[in-house]
Amino acid sequence: MNRLLLSSFLQVIVIAGFSQVSKFQLNGDVSHSRPPAEWVVMTYDVNGQRIKDSVKIKDGIFSFAGNLQEAVQASLRVKYKTDPVTAKKLPFSYSRDFAFIFLQPGNISVTSVDSFSNIRVTGSVADIEFRKLELKKKPFDTLLDKILIEYYKAKENLDDRAMNILDKEMDSVNALANDKVYGEYVKQNLHSPIALYALKNWAGYEIDPEKIEPVFNALTPAARNSGDGRDMQERLVIAKKTGIGQVAMKFTQKDTLEKPVSLSSFRGKYLLLDFWASWCKPCRAENPYIVDAFNKFKDKGFYILSVSLDRPGAKDKWLKAIHDDNLSWTHVSDLQFWNNAVAVQYGILAIPQNLLLDPNGKIIAKNLEGEALYKKLGEIFK
Repeated sequence: MNRLLLSSFLQVIVIAGFSQVSKFQLNGDVSHSRPPAEWVVMTYDVNGQRIKDSVKIKDGIFSFAGNLQEAVQASLRVKYKTDPVTAKKLPFSYSRDFAFIFLQPGNISVTSVDSFSNIRVTGSVADIEFRKLELKKKPFDTLLDKILIEYYKAKENLDDRAMNILDKEMDSVNALANDKVYGEYVKQNLHSPIALYALKNWAGYEIDPEKIEPVFNALTPAARNSGDGRDMQERLVIAKKTGIGQVAMKFTQKDTLEKPVSLSSFRGKYLLLDFWASWCKPCRAENPYIVDAFNKFKDKGFYILSVSLDRPGAKDKWLKAIHDDNLSWTHVSDLQFWNNAVAVQYGILAIPQNLLLDPNGKIIAKNLEGEALYKKLGEIFK
């Protein structure tokens, strides 16, 4: 299913292998890039802090420098000059103006072949391994692009049945790509400088601890003890707590009237714990299915508690979405976006997501989408 992911998830990945803070120097040549750009912006994470730096291009050359304890994946993008005739800047194009690169201590060279996105990198072993993985993943990306074109055609024709079928096809291709590209790579290259990167991509936003934890434990101590390694350990702990058969973790959060609502107050009902947000288009597209399920089964002991990841200061948008989508059940939020306390507690990195709890608060199903929710509730209330 289409989901919106936490923007930093799987984009800036730490690679273990360095224990001391060392300097990196990145030198870039965009003299052959067309159209000519004016600025380069680089973004990456160090110790959980987002670093964003920009430099002006001079005679087709730019450079960045900084300190790293571990190698990280960074994003590079260019900004163009204002056209003197139209007084407008060239609009951003992801395929032309954006690129990923793995930084690591030492001297790194980047050369744009034609467009800025088409780059050659030297001086970074991690980047070489990364590009091998990208090449292996390309056939899957090509297939996904074809399915996506058909999906948008179905969407234009309001063909929900076709959209659901294509949605499942994309899920299957993504799952196969993760196993064949990232899963096989990390299992065969446990000491690779991008082993942890591959593991995180293989794990995805919904971790299967039985599959992922043994491989994680086989990584080098440096990888496991890196900043991203510790983050992975925390995610594994949460994944175990939110697995099928576990009792859902207790929490209390305020509703739309600022009154505290506790999860335990819903004991005795079958409860759908739903994570969404007013700004999330896939969530809003899923809401009609949830509304129908609620209306059909609410008199039989089914209820819903929705946790919104709406932004600070956006309560009015949250309330409007509840009203517009006819979501007539209990809603809570602390309006802290991805830092919503309940979402963090449950390890939510993509929305929509949901957990179905039995009357004792035990998790009996996860991420029931569309008709799957009807089917599961039909089995329960037959």
